[in-house]
Amino acid sequence: MSDADAAMPDHSRAAYEFSTPQKVYLWLSSFSLACLLIADIVGVKLFRIPFPGNFSFTMPFSSVTYDSVTHTCGMLTFPVTFLITDLLNDYYGKKAARRVVWIGFAMAMIVFAVVNIAQAMPAWDVPFNITQAAFDSIFGSAKVMYIASLMAYLVGNFCDIAVFGLFKRITMGRFIWLRATGSTVISQIIDSFVVTYLAFGLGRVLIPDSGTPMPFGEIIKTAATGYTLKFVIAIGITPIIYLGHRILRGWFGMTPLPAN
Repeated sequence: MSDADAAMPDHSRAAYEFSTPQKVYLWLSSFSLACLLIADIVGVKLFRIPFPGNFSFTMPFSSVTYDSVTHTCGMLTFPVTFLITDLLNDYYGKKAARRVVWIGFAMAMIVFAVVNIAQAMPAWDVPFNITQAAFDSIFGSAKVMYIASLMAYLVGNFCDIAVFGLFKRITMGRFIWLRATGSTVISQIIDSFVVTYLAFGLGRVLIPDSGTPMPFGEIIKTAATGYTLKFVIAIGITPIIYLGHRILRGWFGMTPLPAN
């Protein structure tokens, strides 16, 4: 202990110490923010994974045929934000969960501002530096994705928080899988459509030189197939929800808030 720490009254030192729930909240929040920012950065790239064996199907009441899963690479980490939101909602309440959503939005806006400043900075014209055209081709497209992702992030997570709380009240705090998986499945319907429509449809109409707008039929197809993948992921991570509860209970001695 330093002389300064020794001279500090006990009550003053205690003011700087985090409790276990505060530390857990900090780590969960930070991980959620990292997943959001990663999704915003890599989300400019679309991927397509064909169904095995030339399998395809047509959705009821639709003429669109699905033969692959197509979506943005942002979905690699974006669904994790919903998982963490559910844990925060369960153990800290909806206000604490909403706080993390708003912080995530603010941090993403800071990144967005820095990217725009970096894009405007004059490039050093030397062989070992990245060209301005290469930098602009990636981060210029990412601008549209950023706005789309943030709007989907806000709408989707606030929907998730509301539905999660509703299911928790209806089930009187039982059936973790129902409130966690159910809220994610419902909220990501909205998220998938919003991010696809804003990023590849409306966003490209409103922002010059952002690319050719995707036809509405392709928007529906991309959103639907992307949601199918998110649905599978939501089901697949259900055991992780239970693992998260076990860790918070067993390792940190925390208990979920009662349903109200």
